[in-house]
Amino acid sequence: MPQEYSIDLKSIIDEMELEVLFSPLDPASLKISNNDVNRPGLQFAGFYEYYDDTRIQIAGKAEFSFLDRYDQEKRAEMLDRLFSTKPPAFIITSGIDPYTEVFELAEKYDVPILRGKDSTSAFMAKLIALLNIKLAPRITRHGVLIEVYGEGMLILGESGVGKSEAAIELVKRGHRLVADDAVEIRKTSNITLVGSSPDNIRHFLELRGIGIINVRQLYGMGSIKISEKIDLVVEMEIWNPEKTYDRMGVDDHFMSILGVKVPYLTIPVKPGRNLAVIMEVAAMNNRHKKMGYNAAQELLDNLGMNVEGSSTVTDWNY
Repeated sequence: MPQEYSIDLKSIIDEMELEVLFSPLDPASLKISNNDVNRPGLQFAGFYEYYDDTRIQIAGKAEFSFLDRYDQEKRAEMLDRLFSTKPPAFIITSGIDPYTEVFELAEKYDVPILRGKDSTSAFMAKLIALLNIKLAPRITRHGVLIEVYGEGMLILGESGVGKSEAAIELVKRGHRLVADDAVEIRKTSNITLVGSSPDNIRHFLELRGIGIINVRQLYGMGSIKISEKIDLVVEMEIWNPEKTYDRMGVDDHFMSILGVKVPYLTIPVKPGRNLAVIMEVAAMNNRHKKMGYNAAQELLDNLGMNVEGSSTVTDWNY
């Protein structure tokens, strides 16, 4: 079973700047584990098929305008049916004042009542984005994550191959470090991976022979970044003369991480290679490919060689 993550209601209240109208318990002790939300218009109309009682319920002007059409007794009946499912929270948007029966039912069924000032659509977009990040599936893996020309580059390789040394050279050249040694990778959508560093080792980097350094203290705030989308995976390995390395770049290689395909390169390491420059070129070339330009394919076309590239995926089964 995949691990489930949760966020406490107090964090949502603070992040979304919500007013607590009623809470049966300390919001810090109430956990939200579903990143989907629901507007209960259909439920007020009596449709409860496919209803998920683990979702936060959000009511705005449309829902309250619908309830205004009914007398107090009928309205209380519709609200009672919703609150009896005990949703994790009932949030009112647009600063609307709730009915008296909302408070009565909240106390009866122990449902937190919160209120925000934003319009319903704007509030939902912000809340869903927050929940997608906080509740995203995630893994932590050994490597270095650095932003190079706006591309998030995840550098992998055996311990001692030179990942941190390459990273510090890139920082000196104006790029930004996100994580060293341990990279937390979150799947924030079906096509997006975001990497960050654990809080306790953020901004620190290990250089063999020197020890631990604080990149932010040495190179300033412009040298670090809290999180970054992973656009490219680079595997560093000691040069193996018996292995054939890609010299053209016609074939596309990908690594599947949490089910998301990310472009993947293998860079052989040996004395004399300027790895920082090579990684800068890799980042820029990856941007070119995303924009539809492939230098290797253009060269082959100029030479009159009709060679079709292939695509391979390495599945990172974690």
